[in-house]
Parts: sequence; C-alpha cells; structure tokens
Amino acid sequence: MAKKPKVLPTLDWLAPRLRLTRALALACFCGLIALLVVNDVWFADLHGARVAVILAIELVPLLLLLPGMLIGSARAHAWTCFVVNLYFIKGVLAAFDPARALFGWIEVLVSLALFISALLFVRWRFQFERRMAGEGR
Repeated sequence: MAKKPKVLPTLDWLAPRLRLTRALALACFCGLIALLVVNDVWFADLHGARVAVILAIELVPLLLLLPGMLIGSARAHAWTCFVVNLYFIKGVLAAFDPARALFGWIEVLVSLALFISALLFVRWRFQFERRMAGEGR
C-alpha cells in the first residue's frame, strides 16, 4: 500500500514558530557562551591552567557556528544540535560534583533548551521552505 503523504502546516502557522524558535535558539546560544565565560573567568578552579586556553578550547566549536546562527542558517542550527551535546555531557558531569553542581545543572538546562529550539527551527524551516516551493497545496 502507498503511504499517504503528510500534510504540511500552513505558512501562517509556521511563520511565528520560526521567529520564536530562532530567537530562543539564539538566546540560548549566547547564554551558553556567556555561562562558559563567566564560569571560567570567575568561578572555576582551573588548577593553574590559563583561563584563555580553557576558554579557547570550550568556545571554538560555538564560535565556528556563530556566523551561521546569526544569519539564521538552518544548516548551522542543525550542526548546533550536534555540537551542543558536548556541552550537555559536560554539564551532566559537572552536576554530579557538589562543588560545581549549580553550574552543571544550568549548563544542562541551557544546552537542552538550545538543542530543542534549534531542532524545532530546522524542522519548521524546511517545512516552511517546502510550502513556499508549492508543495502540499
């Protein structure tokens, strides 16, 4: 039996969701960068390591994605979903250390919010583009 094609949502339904998820993804992305900087500069016990080196290691993956995130590229949002898993894992590990538990749970929540909002943006962006191309009418 042939599968029945899924019906695409209307443009009126997709447009506000695209704006919201892009804004949330960008806010969480910038929040994650700010969280890492603030934690490493003021609170982290780096055991003698240079703050600049630790920040460079932590921020390079995010800074590579920054231009695409700023212009609203669906591909950059998709790659962010992959990269943010590293920060989620880092946050979970930190959450089980009593000295870093607060930072860990905040990092987990921010990275999870970034993952969900970026993933929804990518899904709805492709549906929006398919609908704009005339599919599903």
